Amino acid sequence: MYAYEWDVATDTVMRSTEHVGVLGFSDQAKQLTRQQLLARVHPDDRALFVGAVDQVNPENPTTHITYRMLRPDGSLVWLEKSARAFFDEQGKLLRMIGMVADITQRKLADEALAGVGGRLIEAQEQERTRIARELHDDIGQRLALLTLELDQLRQDSPDLPVEVRSRMGELQKHTFEIATDTQSLSHELHSSKLEYLGLAAVVRGFCKEFGEHHRVEIDFQTHDLPSPLSPDISLCLFRVLQEALHNSAKHSGVRHVEVQLWGTSDAIHLTVNDSGVGFDSEAVKQRGGLGLISMEERLKHLKGTFSVESEPEGGTTIHARVPLSSNSKPMRAAG
Repeated sequence: MYAYEWDVATDTVMRSTEHVGVLGFSDQAKQLTRQQLLARVHPDDRALFVGAVDQVNPENPTTHITYRMLRPDGSLVWLEKSARAFFDEQGKLLRMIGMVADITQRKLADEALAGVGGRLIEAQEQERTRIARELHDDIGQRLALLTLELDQLRQDSPDLPVEVRSRMGELQKHTFEIATDTQSLSHELHSSKLEYLGLAAVVRGFCKEFGEHHRVEIDFQTHDLPSPLSPDISLCLFRVLQEALHNSAKHSGVRHVEVQLWGTSDAIHLTVNDSGVGFDSEAVKQRGGLGLISMEERLKHLKGTFSVESEPEGGTTIHARVPLSSNSKPMRAAG
């Protein structure tokens, strides 16, 4: 890292000698002006670089930004700058001092981890799809056939004692319930409906089925949801909803949950709220709760945000936000 001081009046930037190793400039470039330096900032980060100065004022004199810069040899370096501004009595900016650190290796490591996380999520979805297909096409069909055979056997055996026929009827009923649960689990593992019905319809249907199965009243509301949505966004939010509802049914102790799904100009939002026993979210994260980690990793993969508001006996609210990319912006609103 290196230290610097910028004199606004002359646009002169003085830097400590460590800047040579960080920026790759010669020592003679120690006094490059800020305007000359701006030409080296990555084009996508120039607005951020300029805006960091425009936003400081006497009441809020500090700034902290991360940006990219091109070295003379053509390589790219990630920089993290922390600075403080100084003003005269009239509030005019006089100078800024700060530290600039080379965080290239950290950024590369973060990108590598993000790539691994994305591949793990993709592998997980492929495995979910395989298991869902096995449950639906094999085990589910065999259970359905067993249900029919038990019913046929009961009808074909009128001479059997009443107790035996009654027991066969109970076995048929239990088998049918297992077949129904298997089908429901198959749909949870892989919902092909997302592809042709859309997120709103699938979430509404899942809330209804989940509520009936777990005896929970789920109030689902949606508005301003754009369509069509990126398959990645739909799947991400659907998985977050599934995990959140399962956690609520298992731990909250309540029989009423509110789910909201809506769109804004730049993002899709999902909240799941219950008034149950709540929990210490930080303690759960420290213990490595896989449910929260899974939701957070999915959203991080799409550059989204995830937050949990909860405290013992204070209920729980989970909020997920996924930004809309420019190439997936919808043409109409649905739901």
